[in-house]
Amino acid sequence: MNLLVKFNLIFIVVLGAGLAVASISARSYLREAARNESIQDARMMLETTLATRDYTQKQIRPLLQKLQRLDHASYAQSVPSFSAGQVLSFLHNDYPGYGYREATLNPTNPGDRAVDWEADVVQYFRNDKSQTEMWGTRDTPKGPSLYLARPLVATRECLECHGVPRNAPAAMLATYGSNNGFGWKVDEVIGARIVSIPMSLSLAVAADAFRKLMIWSVGFSIAVLALLNVGLYFVVVRPVTAMSSAAEAISKGNFGISELSANGRDEISRLAASFNLMRRSLEKAMGMLKKGQGV
Repeated sequence: MNLLVKFNLIFIVVLGAGLAVASISARSYLREAARNESIQDARMMLETTLATRDYTQKQIRPLLQKLQRLDHASYAQSVPSFSAGQVLSFLHNDYPGYGYREATLNPTNPGDRAVDWEADVVQYFRNDKSQTEMWGTRDTPKGPSLYLARPLVATRECLECHGVPRNAPAAMLATYGSNNGFGWKVDEVIGARIVSIPMSLSLAVAADAFRKLMIWSVGFSIAVLALLNVGLYFVVVRPVTAMSSAAEAISKGNFGISELSANGRDEISRLAASFNLMRRSLEKAMGMLKKGQGV
């Protein structure tokens, strides 16, 4: 095995280890970046639903309350949570996988009842009321999904409809009955606002970026390896090969070869200078030996 092959094996091992470490770090960083981007998108969606709730509460609800009293009816459009859910449902039509739920443990509308994993989120906020936000990921039939949740806390205004059945609007009782959605208490965590965002797109973007990064890294490593080979050949391999050929010629008694180039101050140049000095000393010694033998 010649010197250049040995150097190449060392370089390949070192570069391969470096690429392996870099690939693990890059993959982790890109996936984390994709997750953080999804979290920011979820926060934006959640803020949009809160703005919709405020708009409904302050401007739509007062108008519909007058109409409800006149018609002796209950209009879901006057409920802030309904408006927020409707707005996000339109988004869901164009962007499947995006969703918003106000999951409640004891809702008026059975469709708002928290399912198993949502109930765990609500319970998390009930156990620690200092927590104002949480996020996580879960597997769905359409791939991994990220959810962002904030606690849904009952206020005094909520108790107008969700305190005791006798105080609730008659139209609401006629629609949903008196068995669900009552007994709420002020400042009680009764549910959670949950936004869900599919991560398939962001993960696909991260995977594409990782693939391109690795292609460029491998290409750059091959270019570096080629340049190192050229440098090694001219700086190390060629001078050492010249010394080897010269040493072989001298061992056969051929002192007529040219001296090696010893320009420079590096180790190879010093070795060449020492070799030239040894060659001259050996040539003189052989000359003296021949002269003493009368040859």
